[in-house]
Amino acid sequence: MLQLIPLFVLIPLGAAFACLLVKRRVPAMAPMLSLVGVLALLALAVTGSVQGAAGASIAGGWSLESQGTTSFLPGIALVFDGLSAVFLLLVAVVSTAVLVFGFRYMETYEGRPLYYALLNLLIAGMNGAVLAGDLFNLYVFVEIASIASYALVAFGTGGREVEAAFKYLILGAVASASILLGIGLIYAATGLLNMADVGTAVAAGGIPETTLLAATALFLAGLGLKAAMMPFHAWLPDAHPSAPAPISAMLSGLLIKTLGIYALVRILYLVIGMDGALGGSLQTLLLVLGCLSMVGGVLLALGQTDLKRLLAYSSISQMGFVLVALGTNTWLGVAAAIFHAMNHALFKGALFLSAGSLERIAGTRDISKMGGIARIAPATTIGAVGASLSIAGVPPFNGFWSKLLILIALFTAGMHVVGAIAAATAVLTLVTFVKVQQRVLFGALPERLKGAHDVPASMSLPVIALAVLCLIGGLLWPLGLDDWVGGAASAVRTDGPTNEAPAEYRRMVHSEGRQP
Repeated sequence: MLQLIPLFVLIPLGAAFACLLVKRRVPAMAPMLSLVGVLALLALAVTGSVQGAAGASIAGGWSLESQGTTSFLPGIALVFDGLSAVFLLLVAVVSTAVLVFGFRYMETYEGRPLYYALLNLLIAGMNGAVLAGDLFNLYVFVEIASIASYALVAFGTGGREVEAAFKYLILGAVASASILLGIGLIYAATGLLNMADVGTAVAAGGIPETTLLAATALFLAGLGLKAAMMPFHAWLPDAHPSAPAPISAMLSGLLIKTLGIYALVRILYLVIGMDGALGGSLQTLLLVLGCLSMVGGVLLALGQTDLKRLLAYSSISQMGFVLVALGTNTWLGVAAAIFHAMNHALFKGALFLSAGSLERIAGTRDISKMGGIARIAPATTIGAVGASLSIAGVPPFNGFWSKLLILIALFTAGMHVVGAIAAATAVLTLVTFVKVQQRVLFGALPERLKGAHDVPASMSLPVIALAVLCLIGGLLWPLGLDDWVGGAASAVRTDGPTNEAPAEYRRMVHSEGRQP
């Protein structure tokens, strides 16, 4: 597997270049070239994840000397461990669904080869960010993905799309500058960029406290904006609704996690150190930002009538769940955060693709002008209902297990107030998506929609596939999937045995009746 790691970046880069080559003469080849690329990535990601689930550890540590590290180009180290395996698989799965959905959805757009080139560039940047073993190359890959996403948000070239993309570009540039300044401070103080080496230097007190504090603040601001956590969320409610539906699914399902949450986990836990001098302050800050994102996001979602805008605000709320789980600074909390981020990629990807289908069927995103669509679009309804049940935390879907795990992690850590806020937010999320289903899918069918029909199978099947994965993830969680997520958590927190959950975690998922 080690020798194949660079292919996670090289394949989508090659596909992007190939799409540009065929742009003029055979533009119809661009979708097929992209499909071959993502299927190859999916096969690689599945192989890597199986190895990670079967062995004690893929990488054996976050270090350039470890067996999980390979050199991509001179000066570029790519690291493959249990955590990166999970996120690489997520990128491959959601990208495959998005690509297939876009075959018919993007037919109305001009310049489709450019769309596919940018989509592949986005995938390459996200994969590179997940695999990057040093701070500067993490920044480079984050920028590659960000630049592609700016262009994709504006792909419709309408006034609203361009305005949203420009706003996203400006705030993204501020985030990138913050990250680069933080890296500069670290390098000036240590002369190091490798994450493992910097983490060792920080633990040994090799960085002045004021420098470390300033760098940490810059990383939090920059990556917080990439993750769209409140109060750094201003770009997301405009960018996600304005982008084409497949890109909305990529932004919400993958981008805010790979460029935001994943990078934040790597830097806070493995570079800055959650158990170091700043650990207590970082915990408090993550809990505060998480609560603000959870509550603010779900309350703003409740008040929306634009379906995609509602989904965008709910993404902010769901990232709040991930942040409070990380704020526990426990192995159990990290495992819960990873599992919920993984689940969010699946159900939110399905929801945004569903929103694209529903907009095509109804001719609007206004919830108040929809209704009864289940009667005329059964396939779209199946996918939308499955994803809605998952994000609402209804058993046996995967969203139920990850939210339950987050609550247990919070209460186990003695954070009862935050746990109560998370539980209340989960109830409000359920209310939000009950409202969506009632007003969009069920009820009376408006007169103007009586001649409408369901979207093509190439658009409905990817959504159903993601919804089925949400169900399978929930059913398999007590039967071994927990070990796979546990292996990913052990790449970050070493206080739990690799691929072996601590006692309270094991009791929760394997006790009689599968109840905590």
